Amino acid sequence: MGKAIVIGAGIIGLSSAYYLQQSGWEVTILEKGDLSDNCSFGNAGMIVPSHFVPLAAPGMLEKGIKWMFNSKSPFYVKPSLNMDLVGWGLKFMKSANKQQADKAAVPLRDISLLSKDLYTDITAKIGDFGLTNNGILMLYKTDKVGEEELHIAEQARNLGLDVASLSAAEAQSLQPDLKLDVLGAVHYRCDAHLDPNTLMVLLQKYLEKAGVKIVRNAEVTKIIHEKGKISKLIAAGKEYSADHYVLAGGSWSPAIAKIAGFKIPMMPGKGYSFKVDDTKKNMHIAALLCEAKVSVTPMGPKIRFGGTMEIDAINDRINMNRVRGIVESIPQYFPDLAPALPKTENIWFGFRPCSPDGLPYLGNSKSLTNLTVATGHGMMGVSLGPATGKLVSELINGTQLTMDIKPFSANRFL
Repeated sequence: MGKAIVIGAGIIGLSSAYYLQQSGWEVTILEKGDLSDNCSFGNAGMIVPSHFVPLAAPGMLEKGIKWMFNSKSPFYVKPSLNMDLVGWGLKFMKSANKQQADKAAVPLRDISLLSKDLYTDITAKIGDFGLTNNGILMLYKTDKVGEEELHIAEQARNLGLDVASLSAAEAQSLQPDLKLDVLGAVHYRCDAHLDPNTLMVLLQKYLEKAGVKIVRNAEVTKIIHEKGKISKLIAAGKEYSADHYVLAGGSWSPAIAKIAGFKIPMMPGKGYSFKVDDTKKNMHIAALLCEAKVSVTPMGPKIRFGGTMEIDAINDRINMNRVRGIVESIPQYFPDLAPALPKTENIWFGFRPCSPDGLPYLGNSKSLTNLTVATGHGMMGVSLGPATGKLVSELINGTQLTMDIKPFSANRFL
């Protein structure tokens, strides 16, 4: 096979390394941090074939404009004269229509279902990371949102997904030990959840034991290429070379692409999450609070709450109003749950790599023949990790692809 270098040790990078190593490649991963805290660690841990509607969906422009005036809103684009944001915004506006959303549905469904299947195989290899196949509840409180959710549920059924529309009482029966205050729910039985922290640790350990070299604190600062091929790169002052390279740098991918001489239109979407003790062990099924756009995931002895999508430059600020918005929404759906506003040191935040059309970038680079791009998964990095890794391996090995990835072309905005 040969040598491969993967840039980035989030779930996409680790999954790519996993499948490349299994197919015979000698793999090195270069990670800018120390692996203790990347975007995958704070993920809601949801495996979501139900998420076949991309972020750039019809109606998002109107909602986004309305939400811009509410500091606790679930989606926010910080106005800026940053040309990357302007370009991204124009592409987002062009993509946020029914025709584009309909075209995205089948590939998003297929890559999610593939990932879900692969997680079962990965569990057998690396150990238990809390994979739970009891679905996810979309909980809604208003007629308007209920109508939207039931419409999406009908689309999901037409796509062959296992979905049930529930009354409030039926939803309560699936969550019997915790009072619900909702109008109804949609149960996506096709979905699942896991503990991303445990997954990441187990996967790192497995890869290193299998011979994959993970170099921490190795930020790529220079990429040397000639005649359409990368010859070597510099990270933390050292030279690295390989036969093939994978760009899986999450929200840092555009900066790395720029070093390599090409562009990836993408913006970081900051999200927040925090955990509380599930002292009574009464949270049985993961849920999404539809109006609030908040995720609720049982993870062993704790519950993780997460939410917001704040499109802005990468920064270290914690917007407590956004966290407060998450906290205040929880008892509106679960009257028995009223978590306190967490201290800043207990709030996790990370940057989801958001493409303008809401689809990941997955494919070979047009300008560099020995580079494969795997980034832009937005909020679904953990959900789509294994499928992306397997497809990256198939692309590099030149074998038959498990699914059609043309809609995810890394070159679609060039």
